[in-house]
Amino acid sequence: MAQKSILNESREITRAVTLIDLGARLQVLESETTLSYERLLRLYKEVAGRSPSKGQLPFSTDWFLTWQENIHSSLFLNIYEYLSKSSAGDDIDMMIKAYRLYSEQVQATEVEPLLSFTRGWRLVKFVDAHMLTMTTCSKCGGHFVTEPYENARHYVCGLCNPPARAGKGKAAGGLRLH
Repeated sequence: MAQKSILNESREITRAVTLIDLGARLQVLESETTLSYERLLRLYKEVAGRSPSKGQLPFSTDWFLTWQENIHSSLFLNIYEYLSKSSAGDDIDMMIKAYRLYSEQVQATEVEPLLSFTRGWRLVKFVDAHMLTMTTCSKCGGHFVTEPYENARHYVCGLCNPPARAGKGKAAGGLRLH
């Protein structure tokens, strides 16, 4: 029987607290730590001051493909992929760093982040499962989240070709197109 390491358990608790602080759902904590469900539940209540959200995690790829959500998803995924290629560490640690950088960048533009940590985690899982991919825009050269069968040769992103009602009124989510 393997002996438990207090140091490893401490790292797992620290990781779980960080994930809770970033808004991760309990299912993400279960998947990314070795702590028991009961310990995670108690930890979640202690850190967040409330019970965790109930219900299933988002499973549709459609959310990531709509106009503003795609811009936010693409920003996060570009940051994540860059960090994964240029730094050593666990996937979840890269995801934490990428989400923090994404949040800083979005808040610097005085726009609310549309992508939650759990959605960002799900996005990476979708890309790993080849349900979503990154495609280069044929106009600006940026890399955007798309379906895997998108015609890369003719792909134009939502920034180069925004929808007709994009940025109209305050309900548009604060993205200003000038």
